[in-house]
Amino acid sequence: MGFIDHISEVFSVTSTRKRKRKSMQTVEIKVKMDCDGCERRIRNAVSSIKGVKSVNINRKQSKVTVSGYVEPNKVLNKVKSTGKKAEIWPYIQYNLAYYPYAPGAYDKRAPSGYVRNVAQAFPSPNAPAETYTSIFSDENVNACSIM
Repeated sequence: MGFIDHISEVFSVTSTRKRKRKSMQTVEIKVKMDCDGCERRIRNAVSSIKGVKSVNINRKQSKVTVSGYVEPNKVLNKVKSTGKKAEIWPYIQYNLAYYPYAPGAYDKRAPSGYVRNVAQAFPSPNAPAETYTSIFSDENVNACSIM
């Protein structure tokens, strides 16, 4: 058996190309839809992508949610190929933003309960976080003096 093992090592087929497996993702896209035909056209286009598990369309919010083993850019390009103007969903829920009325965060066109996802709506990671104990401390000269 030594000879057969040696031959199998010499002539073994090894694949140098490793395929990276895509992870399960949920991609949300903002698309302006006017009628049932627009909705059907987008649903058919997105459903034809390999790896798509589910497609949910909310015409009232102009939102398309795609779940599956897909890449966000491929889904966005497929929706744009239908002739509709599309972008990655730019909004977050109102209660998830620290400063929902920060400049640029409040958008009149946003669906109810949503604000724009901008950097100003979240505290800076480099800024020192003031704790509530230091705000109401006796050592702080600028402290609140409610008593």
